[in-house]
Amino acid sequence: MNDKQLRQAVIDELDFEPSIDSADIGVMAEDGVVTLMGHTSTYYQKLSAERAVWRVKGVRAVVQNIEVRLMGDTSDEEIAKRALGVLKWNSAVPTDIHVTVNKGWVTLEGRVEWQYQRTGAETALRTLHGVTGITNNIAIKPSVQVPVVQQRIEDALKRSAEVEAKQIRIAIKNGDTVTLDGKVDTWSERVAVERAVWSAPGVKDVVDHLVIA
Repeated sequence: MNDKQLRQAVIDELDFEPSIDSADIGVMAEDGVVTLMGHTSTYYQKLSAERAVWRVKGVRAVVQNIEVRLMGDTSDEEIAKRALGVLKWNSAVPTDIHVTVNKGWVTLEGRVEWQYQRTGAETALRTLHGVTGITNNIAIKPSVQVPVVQQRIEDALKRSAEVEAKQIRIAIKNGDTVTLDGKVDTWSERVAVERAVWSAPGVKDVVDHLVIA
């Protein structure tokens, strides 16, 4: 697929995605690198646009330059109140998450036991009106020793039908940072590997050096 074909495929995918108003989104493609420009009316649409691009065959990297232009004014105070309310009623998220809002940009802080709790807090706020972006500074508390984390990750990879575990090399630093090396065939396989790693308790950070061959 050449650059022109890839660009058109991305445009078609954006038009096909019902959660996105793609009228104000521009697309450039060069050597598998897709750049998104323009603006959307919500932060959720911005994220949806990026996810849509990754579904297109031939995409190797995405440069996200979309700007969120809100319709109407919502104060930071109102956004913060709504965010705390959403988190309070989310049973998957601990109650001690701290929220800071600056010009619509939400910063999350606190400590949780699991990665799904960390991502759950961010996901819960993505559709909140007035949000222009989210910085997730929630930390994960290390809770297990290195050998335990290593074994859980390897077992999870072996159970995944999408990934050949033998092609993935795993290294653990400081008991909570996992580095991945090796090769996968597709972007979906790479996502499956990361999902398996984050499912292990105590993982605080993942350094992904996997190559899509």
